Amino acid sequence: MSHSDRELGEFLQRACHDLKGSLRAIRAQAELLGRDHTDFEQRLGFIVDGARKIDSLTDGLSAYSIALQVQQDSFQPARMDVLLRTALARLDKELRNQEAEVTSGELPAVSGNPDRLLQVLENLLRNALRHRGQASPRIHVTAVKQAAADGRDEWLFAVRDNGPGIEAAYLERIFRPFERLSTAKPEGPGMGLAICRAIVERHGGKLWAESTPGTGSTFFFTIPVIGQ
Repeated sequence: MSHSDRELGEFLQRACHDLKGSLRAIRAQAELLGRDHTDFEQRLGFIVDGARKIDSLTDGLSAYSIALQVQQDSFQPARMDVLLRTALARLDKELRNQEAEVTSGELPAVSGNPDRLLQVLENLLRNALRHRGQASPRIHVTAVKQAAADGRDEWLFAVRDNGPGIEAAYLERIFRPFERLSTAKPEGPGMGLAICRAIVERHGGKLWAESTPGTGSTFFFTIPVIGQ
């Protein structure tokens, strides 16, 4: 079995586990309602919550499926500075509510699918906001050109935050579908970073994180330079 096949198998198992868990909860509460009408509002709340979890999970599965299907024939010149501004506009309310500040260096144009690259930036920014520390979020986005291992040039992007940081044992686990840190708020199906990695890899790059607990985290991703 190839590495990709094994990853897909694990992904499908976790998806089925989460779906079946929510469906079992809905069924149990519905059966209780059918036999006993006491605590009606509470049981109905459990059913609605379970349905919302399934809806969120299917949205995540759909987004992950789209990320896995990114093809080079959809690539075009994409200005990362413009995509960052678009991501910031989409997150404007959340940024203002948290008194967050996002700064950036000069960002290049790359060859890629603009919609999916926008998704990467938006997810990484949202991740920094959700895993904030005591201080207001401070996020800095940069890009530098460097030589890749194969001798070609690539852009190395970094999204650095001032959050609580991530323990070394979790630096790879956080990219698994449905994986959440124990401190994470239960928002969404836990697919954001897995989707980002799938998109970056289909652009010929890599995505990883580096962190020291207490001093924030930096998410790095690479994209090959246009024309190489």
